[in-house]
Amino acid sequence: MSLLADRMSALGSENAFKLGENIQECISMGINVIRLNIGEPDFDTPEHICKEGVSQILRGNTHYCPPAGILPLRKAIAKQVSETRGINIHPDQVIVTAGGKPPISYTLITYVNPGDEVIYPSPGFPIYESWVTFLGAKAVPLHLEESKGFSFTADQLEKLVSKKTKVIFINSPSNPTGGVLSKSDIEGIAEVIRTKCPPDVRIYSDEIYENILFDGAVHSSIASMKGMQEKTIIASGHSKTYSMTGWRLGFAILPTKEEADIFKNLNINIVSCVPPFVQEAGREAYESPESIKSINIMVKNFEERRNFAVPALNAIDGITCAMPKGAFYLFPNIEGACKKMGVFEAMESLPADIKKRTFPSKLFQMFVLYKYGVATMDRKSFGQVGADGKHFIRLSIASSMENIKEGIERIKKATNDREGFAKFISEGKHLY
Repeated sequence: MSLLADRMSALGSENAFKLGENIQECISMGINVIRLNIGEPDFDTPEHICKEGVSQILRGNTHYCPPAGILPLRKAIAKQVSETRGINIHPDQVIVTAGGKPPISYTLITYVNPGDEVIYPSPGFPIYESWVTFLGAKAVPLHLEESKGFSFTADQLEKLVSKKTKVIFINSPSNPTGGVLSKSDIEGIAEVIRTKCPPDVRIYSDEIYENILFDGAVHSSIASMKGMQEKTIIASGHSKTYSMTGWRLGFAILPTKEEADIFKNLNINIVSCVPPFVQEAGREAYESPESIKSINIMVKNFEERRNFAVPALNAIDGITCAMPKGAFYLFPNIEGACKKMGVFEAMESLPADIKKRTFPSKLFQMFVLYKYGVATMDRKSFGQVGADGKHFIRLSIASSMENIKEGIERIKKATNDREGFAKFISEGKHLY
């Protein structure tokens, strides 16, 4: 009898965290690593939010609290979402979670049986695919195209819908591409869901980057479209907008109180509750007029970095990079660079046991990290099903302009180092 349950072989991960071990190894080797890998704002949590959290701790607000979330925060969330989406949300529909990830697993545990089909964007947040495969559902990736700015159309979605479709993931603005669905895109997608999907389908609308938009863009939610609120789980949180990644504060808004009660019970079974002082800090983030100032400063910085980095990447022979409309990521196509460096030939020459564990963008990623000291993320870190033949990396611009400039310059040098790449392959280390 095996020690581990069979299901564990189907659980994926988030490589942005796993890469940390490689980065630490590089540092121990004396390599100065520029970290363009992790999706975390390089801004501290605004002071007014921190002060509220500290004040709550000092006042003794450190005990158990309602598993659905404290009422003041749920009211603040319901108010903000109602006003910004033009819909009516009751606090009883809101469940506060320990970060933005739990609603993903809660949704799939609640609605999906083995064999049901789940549509999700690819490249996309890797935890979507991880939980789909873990629960024995059928993964149906909706592959996003560089030529379309990594958005997708109603026609593309319609081709994937079947009688077994149970959950559809939408993420706009998106990780890892920074793609943004326009209001007209979302209207078309909503029409397909209304007319082509089974009546009990649920849409998971991941809106955690809702406030990080460029060029004057305005966030649109599918929950705002006709007939969609009663089908949509709105998921968001404080990590990105308020630079509160370490606070672990997210939420889900369910179509009905009955569905919210299921999520509440999952909270009870897994975490009991989110710390009340964290929730009070989250309430302050919504209610304080200081917050919008902090958000605007951060987004302005991200936009300035994007405006430098995209042309700089496009100036590298063999790399093309679409202009993201939101979030704080770039998703350059490195296929030409891989050809120039000999990555594809190297891939074919690898021993079979190594070849099945790696792929071209992974070889590129590891070479750039170990030989040029730039941490990036490879394409398959954002969805593996059907991703063969797609050659991209993700760069986070949630780093200083100085780091971004230096990182891109190092990447440029790496793409011209065919001899160095061949030596890296011959050494046989860090290939996956």
